[in-house]
Amino acid sequence: MAMCVFCKIVNNEIPCFKIHETSNTLAFLDISQVTKGHTLVIPKKHYQDLLSLTPDIAKEIAEATLEVTNILKTKLGVTNFNLLNNSGSLAGQEVPHFHMHILPRYENDGISFSKPHKPADMAELKKLYENIAK
Repeated sequence: MAMCVFCKIVNNEIPCFKIHETSNTLAFLDISQVTKGHTLVIPKKHYQDLLSLTPDIAKEIAEATLEVTNILKTKLGVTNFNLLNNSGSLAGQEVPHFHMHILPRYENDGISFSKPHKPADMAELKKLYENIAK
């Protein structure tokens, strides 16, 4: 099987604009800049999605995400962000290598994640809670 695009970036087979790097993580500018400074944080080792991460790698990704967010705050002056992970095809994951999107937010940037919300049926919500909390 051919190596995934993010593994190729980790192995320096494809260039990237590196923002931050640790022994186990890499952060680089997304080539599809949804907003100015849109950055991806990935584990260097191939993990397909959120559910395949180890707790230690998940912690390192969270720490790297916080570090990159602070870098973007300092360098770009932004103080609003969205963090996004699409895990699995139904969630919109396109590259089968776990990655966290960091989207700096700007006034009138035209990006919206809001959906119409409807109040939950409390009986159904209680059933769901009881199923999950068991």
